[in-house]
Amino acid sequence: MNNTERKIVRPGQALAMLIVGIAVIIIGLMVLKLNNRIVLSVGGVILCFMAWCFGIRYDALQQGIKDTIASMIVAILILLAVGVLVAVWMAAGTVPVMIYYGMKVLTPGLFLPIVCILCTLMSVLAGTSWGTLATVGIACMGVAQGLGVPLPAAAGAVCVGAFFGDKVSPLSDSPVITATVTDVPLMTGIRHALISTGPAYLISLVFFLIYGLRYSSGSVGGEVYEDILRTVSSSFSLNPLLLLPVVVVIVLIVMRKPTLPTFVAGIFTGAVLAMLFQHNSLAGILGTMYSGFSIDSGSAVVDSMLNRGGFTSMLSTIGLLMAAAIFGAPLRTAGVVDVLLDFVQRLAKTSRSMSLGVLILHAVFFCITGAYYVSYPVVGGMVKDLYPKYGLDKKNLMRGMLDTGTGLAPLIPWSTTGSYTATTLGVTNMAFLPFAPMLWLSIILSIVYAATGIGTAKLAAAEAQE
Repeated sequence: MNNTERKIVRPGQALAMLIVGIAVIIIGLMVLKLNNRIVLSVGGVILCFMAWCFGIRYDALQQGIKDTIASMIVAILILLAVGVLVAVWMAAGTVPVMIYYGMKVLTPGLFLPIVCILCTLMSVLAGTSWGTLATVGIACMGVAQGLGVPLPAAAGAVCVGAFFGDKVSPLSDSPVITATVTDVPLMTGIRHALISTGPAYLISLVFFLIYGLRYSSGSVGGEVYEDILRTVSSSFSLNPLLLLPVVVVIVLIVMRKPTLPTFVAGIFTGAVLAMLFQHNSLAGILGTMYSGFSIDSGSAVVDSMLNRGGFTSMLSTIGLLMAAAIFGAPLRTAGVVDVLLDFVQRLAKTSRSMSLGVLILHAVFFCITGAYYVSYPVVGGMVKDLYPKYGLDKKNLMRGMLDTGTGLAPLIPWSTTGSYTATTLGVTNMAFLPFAPMLWLSIILSIVYAATGIGTAKLAAAEAQE
């Protein structure tokens, strides 16, 4: 069916579908506290029924869902590869060796910047901010208490490191999801995200360095700290060669090789090292690839730090992408997105006003829902086609959503991530906010970029007209 034959709903019907869709999300997430996958799926079913009542054929709606899911296949494969990669790197000792030597170099005067870097390494390599907070983060909070470092400052350093990795690590599902919904190549989008996140992160490191020097008279220690070092060293054969998988992946990324082959190379290298250094069997490694790494070390903290990854660990996120496709497809098939874009174009006269408006829209929608796993596919799916119409690359949208989603999440007390962060670290969101500059500086930079056009990637004239 070509565009001239395509039937779309009238503006009033489009508005009704949009209002119902948003209402389902708000009621489902905030009132009924339901799982976001169920909320999106139920919302999609309701929207399909409304579209059918408004004259949209069922086979067109079904084809829309099919096409949307088909467009996510590469992202789904990347997610599965990430799950396998994380499990293999845990089994090989790649992540444990980083944690061990990272904690060994902790010194009182450089405590805050080293904590930030250590959490950065953990989150980048494991692709998880939550896992970083609950493991290395908790350990560092215990050390901070012993050193007399203010807990809000320590929490800020932990959060900057944890959420830097969550925003820009190719192993994190946040960049993968945003790249998928915005139709941006993963590594291209991550490199562009560093335009705002990179400077904000470096400024944060300088702040931690200067602020942390006043605590140079303390001594590093603590029960949790010693427990992690003792358990990791006894559970793994630690060797600098275990960092080889990280080097392989970084080199291939720098060489701009495709994401999937890069991850496969990292998986293969890690699997070989797991058999050589940790004496895993081939069958054992293959089992770990599927179900994830699992160890009973005798330390609850270490177990929670390392027991993760695997093919099955990504099925929940893949389910989210499919639920988002069910929700978003009827909006596009019925022409609701077209009506919305037409309305936005009448209001936004320039690319700058459009970019700024989308940035604010996503921030507001995220604050309402409290879940960027919902705001990314919903907002991203609706507005992504605006950017080429204004001569802008879609990677600008990916960067803006990461800043106002993953970056904003730990600061919002009622969001899932914000609540988890405050509970895990034992510090309120507002208390550590001043000590986590990257989280809000990257948002400020995104606003400046949108308002001024600085740092904004533009399309060539031919691309913008397509």
